[in-house]
Amino acid sequence: MKKQISVLLLLLMVTATVFANGDLSISETNHGSLKSPSSISGTNSHGLDRTYSTAGFIDLNNAFFKAFGTNGRTCATCHVPTEGWAITPKGIKERFEKTAGKDPVFRLVDGANSPLADVSTVEKRRRAYSMLLNKANIRVGIGIPADAEFELVEVDDPYGFASAAELSLFRRPMPTTNLKFISAVMWEGRETTLDPTSSDCIYGTTTCFSPIPFDLSTQANHATLGHAEALADLTQAERAEIVAFEMGLFTAQVKDNVAGSLTDDGARGGPKPLIDQAYYFGINDTLVGDYRTREPFNPMVMSLYDTWNRFSSRSRDSREKARSAIARGQALFNSKPIKISGVKGINDDLGISELTGTCTTCHNTPNSGNHSTPMPLDIGVSDASRRTPDMPLYTLRNKITGETIQTTDPGRALITGKWKDVGRFKGPVLRALASRPPYFHDGSAKDLAAVIDFYNTRFSLRLTDREKADLAAFLAAL
Repeated sequence: MKKQISVLLLLLMVTATVFANGDLSISETNHGSLKSPSSISGTNSHGLDRTYSTAGFIDLNNAFFKAFGTNGRTCATCHVPTEGWAITPKGIKERFEKTAGKDPVFRLVDGANSPLADVSTVEKRRRAYSMLLNKANIRVGIGIPADAEFELVEVDDPYGFASAAELSLFRRPMPTTNLKFISAVMWEGRETTLDPTSSDCIYGTTTCFSPIPFDLSTQANHATLGHAEALADLTQAERAEIVAFEMGLFTAQVKDNVAGSLTDDGARGGPKPLIDQAYYFGINDTLVGDYRTREPFNPMVMSLYDTWNRFSSRSRDSREKARSAIARGQALFNSKPIKISGVKGINDDLGISELTGTCTTCHNTPNSGNHSTPMPLDIGVSDASRRTPDMPLYTLRNKITGETIQTTDPGRALITGKWKDVGRFKGPVLRALASRPPYFHDGSAKDLAAVIDFYNTRFSLRLTDREKADLAAFLAAL
């Protein structure tokens, strides 16, 4: 009986922490020991998002919210429902101030800049957890594979820990919602496995991938053993419970500060349309066309705000003007020409020095913005030229050619050991983007404007100020 009471108290404390920064629900129904809301809403700088579940309610009694490890963490510690099912600097800082840096998210294993950091006082904890506080980055420790095509020849780690045995990689936790649309698990795909019996195969090849629920099950267990420092594996039942919960979640922006409701006047924003949105492995594939229908790739990927094309930027109504900007941003996302060059995973794999595409060349999944097959790319986010003083810098040398690369994160190369994979990462699902700044795998873009500036510079887009604003308005409405 005492054990049951302590578990309930823990769940109540976790729930109170998780929903401190957002509206818990529109209505509630009782499912088990805790009230489970029919939906969850979270505020962000652009407006309001909302999460629905295919279960009909958000099950707060699910294993997702339970602490299985030794350090007090649950899945919700780093995947907060009111922060886009990820974490943000704003939320992390609030937790630090409320708990003097002792909330479960602040743990040496991966929350600190170094697992050897001194956390004996509040100010020392503030310094030790600075990457988490400033960018909501978790430290991921991965070593260079023994059979890698490259070696580490120099480390510049401001925290004095990283080595070839364990590089310190500072990355954003990925959201645990809208997982229906993912084709790879984790930023560099380290939880994405091959399965020759699977039907999810790259067209015309024998490269087949395990079903996403299988990889998510493995990921949940690894996260519990690593991030939560559990002493035993999750049971199969616990894994299945977490995966079923995650796979049922859909989150999207429902209200814009200026444009208002994102479902008015025929618009199809918000999470509910996502539940029925078509998706399968290889849908609208950029290279060979749709795997099932055999229709050629259609760059008009986003259609949420087609009906808002009728609004004018010259309207005297501020709401109509804002809706016009969102519609124009969608059109830019679908059709603005981009000269793609120097991108590992595209130009080198295709043997083409330059090709013309659009944002949807990489974000090809209809109305979600993911890529429908695993395709990690190097667009230069981890290049040495973008390194900031808070990030480590690694100098890698090709064992055969002697060529060197400096990078803040080798990405997929740490999984495959391949030189060509240095700096390659997958792109995220774009829905509910406004809820989880900062952006990119390393949190190097503080807001959507910074993301757009990166692409504008990287691909010489020559966007006008209005085009930048329109794209930001559209991305914020996802």
